[in-house]
Amino acid sequence: MTDTVLIFDTTLRDGEQSPGASMNVREKVTVAKQLERLGVDIIEAGFPVASPGDFEAVSEIARVLKKPVVVALARAKIKDIDVAFDAIKSAKRPMIHTFVSTSDIHLKYQLKKSREEVLKIAKASVKRAKSLTELVEFAAMDATRSDLPYLAEVVAVAIAAGATTINIPDTVGYTVPDEYAAIMKYLLENVPGIENTTLSVHCHNDLGLAVANSVAAVSSGARQVECTINGIGERAGNTSLEEFVMSLKVRKDRFGYNTNIKTELIYPTSRMVSAITGITVQPNKAIVGANAFSHESGIHQDGLLKEKTTYEIMTPQSIGYSHTSLVLGKHSGRHAFKERILKLGYELTDDQIEKAFKSFKKLADKKKEIFDEDIEAIVAEDILRIPERYQLIFLAISSGTDTIPTATVTLSIDGSKVRKADFGDGPVDAVYKTIKKMVGSKSRLLSYEVKAIPGGTDALGEVTVRLQDGEFRSVGAGAHTDIIVASAMAFINALNKLEGRKKKDVRETQMV
Repeated sequence: MTDTVLIFDTTLRDGEQSPGASMNVREKVTVAKQLERLGVDIIEAGFPVASPGDFEAVSEIARVLKKPVVVALARAKIKDIDVAFDAIKSAKRPMIHTFVSTSDIHLKYQLKKSREEVLKIAKASVKRAKSLTELVEFAAMDATRSDLPYLAEVVAVAIAAGATTINIPDTVGYTVPDEYAAIMKYLLENVPGIENTTLSVHCHNDLGLAVANSVAAVSSGARQVECTINGIGERAGNTSLEEFVMSLKVRKDRFGYNTNIKTELIYPTSRMVSAITGITVQPNKAIVGANAFSHESGIHQDGLLKEKTTYEIMTPQSIGYSHTSLVLGKHSGRHAFKERILKLGYELTDDQIEKAFKSFKKLADKKKEIFDEDIEAIVAEDILRIPERYQLIFLAISSGTDTIPTATVTLSIDGSKVRKADFGDGPVDAVYKTIKKMVGSKSRLLSYEVKAIPGGTDALGEVTVRLQDGEFRSVGAGAHTDIIVASAMAFINALNKLEGRKKKDVRETQMV
């Protein structure tokens, strides 16, 4: 059995299912190219039947990537499978990932199907996928709450129908490491032909055990792990790619397994995904959090000064982390700017470089020093975002100790300029109340976060907001040297995403 574990990244599919994390086509392609550079073996590009936008993104990713297997997700339905293949047919190595539930809970309450019916569905769906492409992954949804003999029976049927990869997902984050390991062992011992397939695992983090479960599964024979950058995904998220990969690397003495991941690109990739999705990484997040290599305790600091291995089990450089600043100013040229863009993982056209460079120059007039995070914010704001329904044109604030906070805002709404003013409890509240009235939004602000990109009083402020409108949620991000402007940009970004999610839901309802 090989000692290399394949990394199947589902940031663009399961990761995008995080509330508010929807990405447009440009953003998805940008992330996909970075995942390819990172060394990901398999990239799940999306769920093509879900919407025209998803289909377009998967098709474009399939066209531009050269090395990884490109995967399209499909329910165990002929229509889904046909649409999935149509989206990935231009890929150098296309794969269809089809799934059906196997737990009695799902069969009874969700599918309303008998075990026999599900066996037939699994066989028919895999057979159809196999007729279209050589690489087929079959997933038994809610496998960890399934009856083991029945799970083995379904897996055997899928293999006989042509599945090349068998995915045993912990769909609801229910299992624990020793139990998950026992499931792997049982299947390897009881399913004919499974030794000729790749055994894969897909864990959710509802109990905080996704990485531990994935490691346990690999130790028991799995050779593919499905994960996401920063661990984003449904509910509490998925197995974190960076945590799993570095666990194997740091503890190779214990596990003895390798991956093809270029670990020095982990931190830039984490930053890119965070910037594009608007989902910030908590400071104490393992591997890529801001505090992961910070030491405040005097005892720890003393130990580090004497020997770094006393309190660091890996180096910051091993994941590509450093406090590098782009020391450029208003006199800097395009060449140095372009080089830094490339090092941050962005491949831009000459026209896009020129547009970003102009924004960089404007910022350089306001700031003495430009940091990597400033550049990431410029690219995310100016290049990757598609034209949106609402755009900020003008903002003025009146506020102070003896002044009622007032906001005057001009927006472009569907191409037409609209201007309004309103009061609030503070400058940000005034801005948000004004904008909500202008667009007719009934959304509720769930959270508002501010952080300063490194620097002094001229630092670029980064704001992240979360909104809810009925069943829909979104995350918006904005960056500007004026924190009130950044707040307005983040709010408008979240409103645009809400609009996109509502339209996507309508399309999905019409298609399904």
